[in-house]
Amino acid sequence: MKRVRYLPTLILLPGLLSILSGCAPSVYQLRPVSGDVALIEGRPVTKAEKDGIVVVASYEKVDMDYVVLDVEVKNKTEQAIDLNPADFSVYVLNRDKDTLTRPNTYQPYIRQAADPIYEADVVARNQIREEKRLKRARIINTVLLVAVIASDVASTTSRKNQTFDQWATNRASHNAAYQAIQLKRMIDHGSFADKMQRYDYEAYRWKQLALKPTTVPAGESVRGFVYLPKTQEAAYLLLNYPTPSENDKVALLFEQRQEKVTHKRRNR
Repeated sequence: MKRVRYLPTLILLPGLLSILSGCAPSVYQLRPVSGDVALIEGRPVTKAEKDGIVVVASYEKVDMDYVVLDVEVKNKTEQAIDLNPADFSVYVLNRDKDTLTRPNTYQPYIRQAADPIYEADVVARNQIREEKRLKRARIINTVLLVAVIASDVASTTSRKNQTFDQWATNRASHNAAYQAIQLKRMIDHGSFADKMQRYDYEAYRWKQLALKPTTVPAGESVRGFVYLPKTQEAAYLLLNYPTPSENDKVALLFEQRQEKVTHKRRNR
């Protein structure tokens, strides 16, 4: 009889597995398909040059809303150049390598790389805003607590005029109010801690990992992460960086793939 108890679970299991497989996370992969592609430490790396500017790039990872490229820019000209990672742009292409248009427009779908200086300022403002929000929440919680205590004291002093049922209802209502305030306080602090942890990481990302605006002397190079906005509908991303002549760009083509993670069952 014990086997019958598990029969509904066994019947629902295939459907449940189907739902879970449909919700399997997607893995982003960018693979260079242009330029001088070489396999370095198991990672495909591509290189292109135009007007004395050399761009070496490889796919690093997906970081929240960004696709991250490890990029090195070499200056082979005879003068210093000003480098800004926000000058990197990507054309969003379809499977036929044609440029997609923006939704509801006929404009080419072009996206700019993140500006780490601007993004770091945004993070700093977000941190200040969250600290102010927590302070306001503390004030509100204090006001609510004082109001509940005052009500509790008033109801206790007038107990002699209450029936037992009225007193019990009053007591239950005030206990529920105390618990609600405590729960709100825990939620406020938990939300604050989660957001500040994320902002701390984002600040580290923009200040320590990202390629920074700088001047690259002749014959030298700089390297860092370039953050491109994640674009799910892209089949290819055409990465461009302007040359000093402003009439041409260093271009590198990446194929974008999204593959669902599947777990194969082991044979026993």
